[in-house]
Amino acid sequence: MKQKIIILAVSLLFITSCRTKTEANSESNTVTEASQEVEVQTPDFQISLAQWSFHKAYLGPQKEGYWEWFVKTLQESPDDILLGNADPKDFPEMAAKFGVNSIELVNTFYYGKVDNQAFWDDFKKRCEVAGVSVGLIMCDALGNLGDADPEARKRTVENHHKWVDIAKFLGAHSIRVNAAGEGSTEEVAANAVDGLKQLGAYGAKQGINIIVENHGGYSSNGAWLAGIMAEVNMDNVGTLPDYGNFCIERSPDGCANEYDRYKGMSELMPYAKGVSAKSNDFDENGNEIHTDFYKMLKIVKDSGFKGYIGIEYEGNVLSEEEGIEATLALLNKAIDSIQ
Repeated sequence: MKQKIIILAVSLLFITSCRTKTEANSESNTVTEASQEVEVQTPDFQISLAQWSFHKAYLGPQKEGYWEWFVKTLQESPDDILLGNADPKDFPEMAAKFGVNSIELVNTFYYGKVDNQAFWDDFKKRCEVAGVSVGLIMCDALGNLGDADPEARKRTVENHHKWVDIAKFLGAHSIRVNAAGEGSTEEVAANAVDGLKQLGAYGAKQGINIIVENHGGYSSNGAWLAGIMAEVNMDNVGTLPDYGNFCIERSPDGCANEYDRYKGMSELMPYAKGVSAKSNDFDENGNEIHTDFYKMLKIVKDSGFKGYIGIEYEGNVLSEEEGIEATLALLNKAIDSIQ
């Protein structure tokens, strides 16, 4: 009897010892895994690629009177605007070659596909294969959210609904819209606030942000657009500050009235849910000659913003691929300088 008790005690001691070691190893592994998870941090700034950087590749050459033709054709036969050598459906693969993992779509390149679910199913698969995600969709040619006519404004809001739905399907966080309209600064502001509140309410239901870019006219006045954001006062309505879009009024010779871009960025960044790094021309040192990227990044950082900064190359000297590469290199250097 005594021998059985001794054997039983030893067995229990062995089992307890094994359990203790297993639990200890499990706890150790859990701690190790937790430590590893803590160590892997998302950078404050990541780089995305705006599809407009390839607009020449998609649209082809532009002749005199091109934009009048573009607007008319977009409404009547949207696929006919695509006269270039590249196909917009290949954008995920094109972007991945630059090492970015997020893309920003332009709705006019897909204007005729808005109701084509099979196309969007395929596009989503292309993103997955390329290893990129859709961050936002830039929406144009859908009407004016600041239209003076309440019915026209409502139709404009409804025209954006399908693009909000597509954004949700693709896993995007935002659609970019325009705060445009006819009338005085006060009149357009009041109408734009109403339009944005209507669209913001729909976007909130879908989990999509509605973000306004400084995109010409009144919207290129940073104080004006910031005032609209304060008046709308919705969590999912914000801005997409663009480094270079601060021309309020254009003339045949260029910009006749330009808002200070650094002041404008400072005013818009508190509401930003994305940033657009517009580039055109570079000097021999790789710096953009119109915008101080280092100064802009300091403004972005000081605002507390964390997220994607989109490359949007619009220059004519470098090819689109070269311009994207140059902007990417400059952005990386500017980001490194403020880390």
